[in-house]
Amino acid sequence: MNRFLIPLGVFAVLVAFLAVGLTLNPREVPSPFINKPAPAFQLAQLHQPALVFSQKDMLGQVWLLNIWASWCAACRDEHPFLVELARDRVVPIIGLNYKDKSNDAKAWLTRYGDPYTVSVTDANGRIGIDYGVYGVPETFVIDRAGNIRYKQIGPITRQALDGKILPLIRELQKS
Repeated sequence: MNRFLIPLGVFAVLVAFLAVGLTLNPREVPSPFINKPAPAFQLAQLHQPALVFSQKDMLGQVWLLNIWASWCAACRDEHPFLVELARDRVVPIIGLNYKDKSNDAKAWLTRYGDPYTVSVTDANGRIGIDYGVYGVPETFVIDRAGNIRYKQIGPITRQALDGKILPLIRELQKS
């Protein structure tokens, strides 16, 4: 009889772990970058490649860093929310065009609208790697001191925007 209790106990523990895992939101992967300085970068601007932009240019402001690409279907889903934020001038949005061709990116922005204060080009994906990007789109809320305060994995949704991103932006803008 005891011979069956050990495998049954192990099975019960595995089922419990599986049950807990199924209740978790896969979009809420904890980021080791939260409350740490945003990784440094200096990249050419998409529309003016002779000009360089750095995350240091945003010190003193609360801002969003949105990683996107013209080949990304989910980027199209979140794009209306970014356009809305830009239109309402809630927060500056910096676009990091990830592993994309500049001409494709420019054509995409012309077609769907350009919500970005500045867009920079990360053609080889190096900066995306520094930010721990799993895939596009991803968006970071960065505070006045240059620290990452929130990471949205996947497209911004109305729920994420109203429930997490906008309240955090407003709180950070007050301080």
